[in-house]
Amino acid sequence: MPTKVALISDSHSYIDHKTLTYLQDVDEIWHAGDIGDQKVMDQLPSGKTIRAVFGNIDDQDAQMNYPEWLEWEIEGVKALMTHIGGKPPRYAKGVKTKIRELKPQLFICGHSHICKVEYDAELKTLYMNPGAIGQQGFHMMRTLLLFDLEQGQVKNLRVVELGKRGK
Repeated sequence: MPTKVALISDSHSYIDHKTLTYLQDVDEIWHAGDIGDQKVMDQLPSGKTIRAVFGNIDDQDAQMNYPEWLEWEIEGVKALMTHIGGKPPRYAKGVKTKIRELKPQLFICGHSHICKVEYDAELKTLYMNPGAIGQQGFHMMRTLLLFDLEQGQVKNLRVVELGKRGK
C-alpha cells in the first residue's frame, strides 16, 4: 500500500474547510513552514502523521515545536524539508551544500508562495514547493500538493487549486 501525502505550506494562520477536506484522505501531512498560529496545526485531521518545519513568520512557540530542517525516510524515499529553500538552480544560501551532503530524493520548501515541482538533475533531487494555502501574500491561487510514496518513488502527483486568495 502506498503512503498518501498532502504537502502544504504558508498557511499564515489560515486553514479552511476546503483545505481540510483534502487532508482527510491522506496518511501524512507535511507543512513546509509559515504556520502562523498553532491553531492551524490543531485543526489538522487526527490520526495522521504530521511533519512540519517553522518558517520566517513563525513565533518562538512554533520554533520550539518544529525544527528549521527536517530529514526523514519513508517508503524508501529520503526527504529533506525547510521553509526557505530557494529553487533550482538558485537555492537559498547553504541549501545546495545540505542537499549534496544528505542526498535526499525529495527536497521540500515553501516561502515563495509559488507552486513548483522540478527535478534537479545536478543534485539528483525532486524539488517540491506546494505554494500557499493561506490568504497572506502575493500569490493569486491557493495550492497544495497530493502524492503517493511507494517503493522509493513519488507517484500520482497532483496540484490542488483551492481557490483564489481573498475569496
